[in-house]
Amino acid sequence: MAGVMVGDSGLGGWTAEALGLSGEVRPVVTAPSGVLSRTGVEVDPLADDMLRLAADLVATMRMSPGCVGLAAPQIGVGVRVFAVDVTGHPKTATSHGTVVLCNAKIVEASRRRPGREGCMSVPDLTCDVKRATRLVVEAVLPGTGAPVRLLTDGFEARALQHEIDHCAGLLFLDRVAGAHAVYQRKVCR
Repeated sequence: MAGVMVGDSGLGGWTAEALGLSGEVRPVVTAPSGVLSRTGVEVDPLADDMLRLAADLVATMRMSPGCVGLAAPQIGVGVRVFAVDVTGHPKTATSHGTVVLCNAKIVEASRRRPGREGCMSVPDLTCDVKRATRLVVEAVLPGTGAPVRLLTDGFEARALQHEIDHCAGLLFLDRVAGAHAVYQRKVCR
């Protein structure tokens, strides 16, 4: 894939602020809503509504404490677009800052390890999910259509896989080995 190769330097200067829009905080859809179990449709990243959707995803993600990612199906839009930002999370080693990707696909994955995950669309549970800790993702950027190849690891790799799953109609519950790996979410007050 030709385009922006992403290592540690960000997505070719693209940032949430570059959207030039203030996003609207949208309600988050919870399971068992049908939009969460349907495969998202590929998008035209240059379509007029893509920048608005990207801004809304980022705004909704930022208004939710502890949220590090949000996919379009989680706000009721059945397309393959998501936002991720693991900046400042205690488990983060690698972070590309705020990332919004369209039509993302995993092209390389290795070193699968279990880790605890939560999800805004399944608010009462957490699960141990085995995912790759090293990852290469190819996608395009909203608004420009610029192709990117994102190399990452650790917690950011986990977050990207979680959101790519949402775009494929999968919840983290679909990746759990069994009931022994599902937990009631602890509420901190």
